[in-house]
Amino acid sequence: MRILTYNIHGCVGTDRVHSLERVGEVIAELGPDVVALQEVDRGRARSENLDQAKLLAERLGMEFHFHPALTIGNEEYGNAILSRHPLRLHRVQLLPTVKSGFFLETRSALWVEIDINGIPWQVINTHFGLGRGERLLQMAALLGWVGEVSEKAPLIVCGDFNSHAGGRVHRLLSGALRDVQKIGRRNTFPSRFPMLCLDHIFVGKNVRIIDVDVARSLRLQAASDHLPLLAELEMI
Repeated sequence: MRILTYNIHGCVGTDRVHSLERVGEVIAELGPDVVALQEVDRGRARSENLDQAKLLAERLGMEFHFHPALTIGNEEYGNAILSRHPLRLHRVQLLPTVKSGFFLETRSALWVEIDINGIPWQVINTHFGLGRGERLLQMAALLGWVGEVSEKAPLIVCGDFNSHAGGRVHRLLSGALRDVQKIGRRNTFPSRFPMLCLDHIFVGKNVRIIDVDVARSLRLQAASDHLPLLAELEMI
């Protein structure tokens, strides 16, 4: 299976143009079976009040689940998982959050089960906060989820962790799972001149890593402030 994790920045590109069509096209070109999205808008003025997860799923011919991490009035912002294969929601939950200044940006995680040829893949998508202490609290909560997954089930944990490779947050999850980029690091942020790897895909011990890539093109550099990370995997 091919899984893509992608922070789409509300489909507002580095050129400051909102284009859901552009994001949908670059995802389609990469041909993933499963797409984990962060910074997805629903009913927000900045993105023309669109239901982005629903519209992207329709364009890509996929099923989806969306969960808002942040709700202000009628505007929602959060994570989504799209899939070419049948999926069912397993759990959604807000993660521990620390107030920064006068603003509290809540974070969440979304867990779905995806049936691929009769095999129930467990896929968790998340977007961590900016503060180091906050991220450590969020990782502790996420590791609790990981501990609940059967050792027999193929597991993927992915998203924008706002943590570079080798940092404490990254090391904590690497102790429980395998980083698909362990054999070669590819930076994802910022998209025009990527200097940091903030987006990660981790897998359980019964998942084989076939290939990993961070796609780069002028179109992708404009579509969002992050580049998408793509991994091709199979169950051992």
